[in-house]
Amino acid sequence: MRIDVSATKRFPGFSLDVSFSAEGSRIGLFGPSGSGKSTLIGILSGLIAPDTGSVSVDGDTLFSTSPLRSVPPERRRIAVVFQRPLLFPHLDVRRNLLYGQARRPGGRRGISLETVANILRIEPLLDRGVRDLSGGEQRRVSLARALLACPRLLLLDEPLSGLDDPLKFEIIRYLNRVHEEFGIPFLFISHDLLEMRLMTDRTIVLADGRIAGASATEEVALQWSGRGVGAYTNLLRISGGRELSDLYAYRWGAGELLLAAKAEGDALFELSSRDIVLFRRNPEAISARNLLECRVTRLLDWGKRAGVELAYGGETLVAEVMRESVAELSIAPGVTVYAAVKASAFRLLR
Repeated sequence: MRIDVSATKRFPGFSLDVSFSAEGSRIGLFGPSGSGKSTLIGILSGLIAPDTGSVSVDGDTLFSTSPLRSVPPERRRIAVVFQRPLLFPHLDVRRNLLYGQARRPGGRRGISLETVANILRIEPLLDRGVRDLSGGEQRRVSLARALLACPRLLLLDEPLSGLDDPLKFEIIRYLNRVHEEFGIPFLFISHDLLEMRLMTDRTIVLADGRIAGASATEEVALQWSGRGVGAYTNLLRISGGRELSDLYAYRWGAGELLLAAKAEGDALFELSSRDIVLFRRNPEAISARNLLECRVTRLLDWGKRAGVELAYGGETLVAEVMRESVAELSIAPGVTVYAAVKASAFRLLR
């Protein structure tokens, strides 16, 4: 999937002026509130007409001011899953889904209702009213309705906003499964870098109505952490493990990590960059249960703080320290440091 946009749109007190090309099946659009993400989604979907410019998907021009062309929203085959599910309250789940199915272009078979209901685990909900659904169930039904319209592109507009962590990671699992099963490209919109890293491969950064960058999602996370979007979060994928006293030992990198949390099967843990303490020499005694001998691979400029990227047995960690600490400890690429982490600092995500 290739998306090409060059567009301007002016409102009282805000203007959008963007030009970008994005290619892939898992694209992210990241930016703080008020950066213009919703306006850009409206332009792509056809709900907002740009003042000038053009929009095309896979070479198919959907909007242009020169020559003049504007494909109406219902003919763009772009489905939007909004932050709020926007289901029809007077219809049960099945009839909400049939509405999506009825919007397919003529002659397209698409995905069956039974298949999408099975993938999203909503078969038991089909005869229920939408008012009787939980928040997570409503979002799954909204996603199913969008899929049944047989779109060529899904726009996921902050679909995880307002959810608590367990429900958020449940929905992420469903979204990723939908992509694996049906292969429908999506543009995932969020102001949360962790969501971006779990959902996308490449990310466009939007700030103040302008494109501020575009690169691999992990690189975006490394460059933008500490700029008012919170600490960088290390994601550690581990499996197996053994019980060791009141802790659990897992193979990772060049050795073992001791964690307070028990994981079943393959698991994903998060570790804040601010929970890693660095030493230039091996400390004689320390209360933290994890002490890793690492090599510094690069330094990241995070304003008053610095990100320190560390290599450990084929794995990577990023620690956050004050800039004064970098100078005092003579931290530079290539030097050896010791990273200390408490067993309780790791948090199980899924």
